[in-house]
Amino acid sequence: MRKLPPLSALRVFEAAARRLSFRLAAEELHVTPTAVSHQIRQLEDWMGVRLFERGTRKVSLTGAGARLFPPLRDGLDSFERAVDEVRRSQAAKVATLSSTVAFMARRLAPLAGSFRSAYPDWTLRLDASNDPVDLDGEADAAIRYGRGHYPGLVVVPLLADRFAPVCTPRLAAAARKGLRGATLIHFEWGPIARADEQAPTWRRWLEAAGMTGVDAEAGLSFTDEIHAVHATLAGQGIGMLSLNLVADEIASGLLVQPFDVAIGNYRYDLVYSPRAAARPATVVLVDWVRRAFGPVRETG
Repeated sequence: MRKLPPLSALRVFEAAARRLSFRLAAEELHVTPTAVSHQIRQLEDWMGVRLFERGTRKVSLTGAGARLFPPLRDGLDSFERAVDEVRRSQAAKVATLSSTVAFMARRLAPLAGSFRSAYPDWTLRLDASNDPVDLDGEADAAIRYGRGHYPGLVVVPLLADRFAPVCTPRLAAAARKGLRGATLIHFEWGPIARADEQAPTWRRWLEAAGMTGVDAEAGLSFTDEIHAVHATLAGQGIGMLSLNLVADEIASGLLVQPFDVAIGNYRYDLVYSPRAAARPATVVLVDWVRRAFGPVRETG
């Protein structure tokens, strides 16, 4: 059993020693200066040594008080941090999932309500970013897009992606007759296209389909994939789009796939740090995402 004086007296001593004032300690602790003086006297009696030199307008620490103050101050600071961490972990159960902007908008956002149904005590925070985030600090897990090679991370395959021309039904008949006069809708792939000759661009699709005489660079180009989807839905042209991201529109008939040829080497994977595997936020995210998307599968 630890032989300690009353913790209330230690708390009063720490405040008085930190401020070198019984009056200021009393204000901090919401008690009277007389109560502070009484607690200090009880502590000195318990320890058998004087802790303060008392002056007319101020107090100072004795040698014994100066030895006692630093470890007590540090201990109370550590105790406060531990209590705060426990309170925050119980009060705010937040699970942060990162993904590309397009996947967030087209696939995750429409499913967000199911997270609350499965985990009513948790808050789902969705972080949309096309740049990889730190999975040991910024997010508990992420859905990344690529070839599935993520060294140092746990990888759960979700969706194999395929790309093909899609358009509104009004443009479909003309598209099937040929693409020479059609408006092609592109979006900029950025680092993926520059580093990978197999990126699913219009040029690669035309080669796979055996079509010639079509300018693979002409048409409408967007810096963001979502804007390319919106332009396609608005009937502004024929988009080379992810069949995953427009699956609902194809199923409902808002968009059609006028050609059978589809290309793609990329996939969506759920990834997280092995150091976060047991973190409650990571556990609930892995469970929710796996139930939402199931095992790896192809569209198109």
